[in-house]
Amino acid sequence: MTRTIGLIGGMSWESSAEYYRLLNEGVRRRLGGHHCARVILHSLDFAEIEAMQRAGDWAAAGAALAEAARTLERAGADLVLLCTNTMHLVADAIEAAINVPFPHLVDCTADRVTAAGVGTVGLLGTRFTMELPFYRDRMRRHGVEVIVPVEPDRALVDAVIYDELTVGRIEESSRAAYRRIIAGLAERGAQGVILGCTEISLLVGAEDSPVPVFDSTRIHVEAALDLALEDSAAAGSVERAAPAG
Repeated sequence: MTRTIGLIGGMSWESSAEYYRLLNEGVRRRLGGHHCARVILHSLDFAEIEAMQRAGDWAAAGAALAEAARTLERAGADLVLLCTNTMHLVADAIEAAINVPFPHLVDCTADRVTAAGVGTVGLLGTRFTMELPFYRDRMRRHGVEVIVPVEPDRALVDAVIYDELTVGRIEESSRAAYRRIIAGLAERGAQGVILGCTEISLLVGAEDSPVPVFDSTRIHVEAALDLALEDSAAAGSVERAAPAG
């Protein structure tokens, strides 16, 4: 039996829908047939969280997300995912609130980056993700250096996320701008680029970059599936190995 995955979502709902889709596609790919993911979703009102972000009230945001995580655990979640890069700034508050595994998105992404032999990455995300130290410092613990776009490109990346992607708008002009910014990061020494906002993969992907792309959303989902399905995978191996009766 697969473990139940709790999702703290709604930041934005577009990216939460992507998590749900990828989790279910991943279970079907791994287990086949009509299998799908066991998921509990706690979807927050992004307007409330975004106001806390703008005010710099990370304590209130952390408390809100910690309560969401507790709710998921009480509802039966066997592990909890936070479906947003930026709000991993308050990951410590969430981890302290629950007793089930909390795969940290930055750790999962760093593991994939180092496995690819990449030591320096460009990072695209919200202004908070690009400029505050929480993401960069955690990547450095894994031996990965992070570079971010120059101004005014950081402002452009952030504006596209909040003004377009989180409200369901996909603009070709923004895709072209992101391609230019990614190319600039590569020219400055980035050996790969992290899509460090869950909505960015709705706009650009590997085909838009001259260097390897690390989609944090997909990486996070795959790490969660490894945890959720580890017993199922082991059982399948035993079943396949058993001799015919």
